[in-house]
Amino acid sequence: MTTKTYNKVVLAYSGGLDTSVIIPWLKENYGCEVIAYAADIGQGEIDVNKITEKALASGASKCYVVDLKKEFIEEYVWPTLKMGAKYEGTYLLGTSIARPLIAKHQMRIAKEEGADAVSHGATGKGNDQVRFELGYMAIDPTIGIIAPWKDEKWKITSREEAIDYAEKRNIPLWGISKTKIYSEDGNLWHLSHEGGVLEHPDQEHEYDMLKMSNTFETAPEKGAKVFIDFEQGIPVAVNDKKLDSVEIIKTLNKIAGEHAVGLLDIVENRLVGLKSRGVYETPAGTVLYRAHELLETLTLDKATLHEKQKMSQTYANLVYNGEWFTPLRQALDAFVNETQRVVTGRVGVKLYKGNVIPIHISSPYSLYDKELGGFSDVETYDQKDAKGFIKCFGLPLKTRALILGDKSPVKF
Repeated sequence: MTTKTYNKVVLAYSGGLDTSVIIPWLKENYGCEVIAYAADIGQGEIDVNKITEKALASGASKCYVVDLKKEFIEEYVWPTLKMGAKYEGTYLLGTSIARPLIAKHQMRIAKEEGADAVSHGATGKGNDQVRFELGYMAIDPTIGIIAPWKDEKWKITSREEAIDYAEKRNIPLWGISKTKIYSEDGNLWHLSHEGGVLEHPDQEHEYDMLKMSNTFETAPEKGAKVFIDFEQGIPVAVNDKKLDSVEIIKTLNKIAGEHAVGLLDIVENRLVGLKSRGVYETPAGTVLYRAHELLETLTLDKATLHEKQKMSQTYANLVYNGEWFTPLRQALDAFVNETQRVVTGRVGVKLYKGNVIPIHISSPYSLYDKELGGFSDVETYDQKDAKGFIKCFGLPLKTRALILGDKSPVKF
């Protein structure tokens, strides 16, 4: 099979193991110019000079480092938070929501540079390959896509082999070794860990990979109280201090991480059909999700809340599967934004050894009436009315039992 030729390729570059070896690999196998593009989405303190120096030393002709933290939080994290989307009920989609944003700006740079292809370091077993490539297709379906891990020319089959490849070409590894081989993906919202002992769900590990969080054992013996103000579903202040979106996440990451909040160890079902095990740190996200949920219990009516809970699973699957740039995801956003018009108020929680404990919920749009919800009679609700209501509500069951008699499957 003849390999298609490309003149200029923009690579989504993290400075990590996979993308570092891909720069020389692209040049050796495609004879093309490689432009590295690194997205700063809050994965630690990005040293522009350091990452540029490494990219150039690895063979790139140029390196873009783009600060996307604010856009990431406001255009990707906030919509997902407002929906309350959790993949398989637990995962807060930290990696999933970052990929379409990275792909979007990669395509912008490719257009500006006149590149005829883009490339990424995602493996053929993972979800990120889908997230990147669906983003490319949605923005410019004519662009060439080089996915080395799925390329016939790619002969590297493990992270150990990738390390050997890098060492032979004098590529700096930034602390990665064959004894410390966790694969990490981080941003302002979360940090994920895969590989090494984590590939064995039957083996206990020591949480030696954590960077954002304490373990439950090392968390303080005294909890911390946090108050968060929301406006139309979006957090705007922490402990009475108005903060921008990025500072809100940074502030809560520090407080919640200290108290081991947001530490998750799960086996998940990847899009391609296999299972994978990972450890996730999402301190701020876990607090914000819980606080947002608490506020909605006060402000959303029963029918709207229940419908939204059902839609949140659809939304989570769309995001996890890389379908960010789809009409359905956009339509769900329209529904959620309507519900969030009344999700304004204040939530207080206590953080203690991984727990997020409610201590305060208030809102000018609260639907909670303590008199109506209490045990005393009130003018707007006569308890005797429930007698007729239950007769009507239970009529189908009563009718079924009368008609079927002894043939009824309901036995005592």
